[in-house]
Amino acid sequence: MNKKWNLKNKIVGWAMAALVSAPMALPAQEKPENPFISPFDFPLLLSGNFGELRANHFHGGVDFKTQGAVGKPIRCIADGYISRVTVTPGGYGQAVYITHTNGLTSVHGHLHQFMEEVQKVVEAYQYEHETFAVDLEFEPEQFPLKQGEVFALAGNEGYSFGPHLHMEIRKTDTGEYIDPLQFYTDQVKDTTAPRATHVMLYPQAGKGVVNGSSRKKIISLSGQSPITAWGQIAAGIKAYDYMDGTSNNYGVRSVILLVDSVEVFRSTMDGFLPNENRMINAWTDYEEYATRNSWFMRSQILPGNTWRMLQADDDRGVVTINEERPYRFCYVLEDLYGNRRTYRFVVQGKKQVIEPLKKGKHYLKWNQGNIIQQPGMSLVIPKGMLYEDVDLNCKVIADSLDISYDYQLHDKAVPLHGGCSLVIGVRNYPVSDMSKYYVAKKYKGRKASAGGYFEDGFMFANIRELGTYSVAIDTVAPKIVPLNKPQWKTGNIQFKIRDAETGIKDYKVYVDGKFVLFKFASKNAVLSCKHPSRIKRGVKHQMEVVVTDYCGNVTKEEYQF
Repeated sequence: MNKKWNLKNKIVGWAMAALVSAPMALPAQEKPENPFISPFDFPLLLSGNFGELRANHFHGGVDFKTQGAVGKPIRCIADGYISRVTVTPGGYGQAVYITHTNGLTSVHGHLHQFMEEVQKVVEAYQYEHETFAVDLEFEPEQFPLKQGEVFALAGNEGYSFGPHLHMEIRKTDTGEYIDPLQFYTDQVKDTTAPRATHVMLYPQAGKGVVNGSSRKKIISLSGQSPITAWGQIAAGIKAYDYMDGTSNNYGVRSVILLVDSVEVFRSTMDGFLPNENRMINAWTDYEEYATRNSWFMRSQILPGNTWRMLQADDDRGVVTINEERPYRFCYVLEDLYGNRRTYRFVVQGKKQVIEPLKKGKHYLKWNQGNIIQQPGMSLVIPKGMLYEDVDLNCKVIADSLDISYDYQLHDKAVPLHGGCSLVIGVRNYPVSDMSKYYVAKKYKGRKASAGGYFEDGFMFANIRELGTYSVAIDTVAPKIVPLNKPQWKTGNIQFKIRDAETGIKDYKVYVDGKFVLFKFASKNAVLSCKHPSRIKRGVKHQMEVVVTDYCGNVTKEEYQF
């Protein structure tokens, strides 16, 4: 589906009424014969669906509610074997990958506990390597599973804010994510259509205007004010899907845009490859998300966007307004169940002055490599990293007292598809230990670490977003705050650990000189004893907590209980 089509070869002029009343032929994957059973013994209810819009990625699976409880048994949905197990402070938390005999792999995240045999292997690895994080792969004969066999308990681990099961279905050979809900439509009820709230119009730089302006224009669908345009414009829509029996909102599976009854754009969220994940930043309005946490889905294929689930006419979804007449726009939103809602609005063609595009000194082309150089700085953007041309607003902010100059690499949020090499020269050295230096991204008086390393007077880092960067130092060690001390004697030991600048890299806890496994929940920065039963009761203990940040600053605290 990675293609455009020629409208001359398509049947055009569809009547609006026919479009809305008749079932739509979506370019979705055909539903295969159902090889899977439910992972639970209770009715299925979703808190998240496939393809929901997330920071820098699509939601790769579905989230099944677990009746508000941790510890629900999870059944193997088809014959296979446990091929991989991971444990992380964030993300999936504890996850199991099951390779099935039907060519698909299921992934189960935020687990409370693994099956006993797997749990023993994981814990043995954690104690042997003195680490909480785990990534283990297994052979087919180690942990075979039959359909219906319980292999784990559902939980709330990792980056999760309520008990649920995150479940993905991937093609084993390619890693492609596909929609798990297609296998469970008979078990999940949905008669509710998607709903939209706003539309955004995008005048193309130097080629179009909306209401006399070259700036994008937001339009409320609840009460439309007059809209005029001239030249080339594109559109985007803010919309969510909904389901029966829950107040959650979800991602919209299908978005279709017609102008004067002719289809100009279509998106179908039914699958994506791992390397397509970040193309969410090309399909959505990245600036709106980065600055206002607002999601708009563009009905335009940017030239550097190769995501296969987008289709458009020869103009990639861009509409040319060149007649003084009403242009009738129609959005059709549809979910997996065929529930559909339609939104219409009118853009009045009106001749207006279009200011030509004035390219600046640093005009970046999407289809080639780009190098930006300023005194003491260079940025290399390889071909394939930009989704569209960028007229870079680049400047150097100099202060003789700073560690380095501040480098503004554009004044708007612009995503990069992958890591791009940024080099910044260090001018002043407040500390002699070069491991304490890092590249910092600055935004509205705040800074965030982009990591990096020092070599021969320069800091080297990979960045994935244009913005303002400089060099900073981190000499402040992490903080350790003990929690619930009266309960320590029972083994219920907890700490809050935080780092103000570069973040927590590692931690270790020793009781009476022996490593004790503590789990770290990145969502609330809490360390908690993983196995309280291993702490002998009725005797005094000496405990040491060691926490390290990404600049090598270490905090050691000792406690007795």
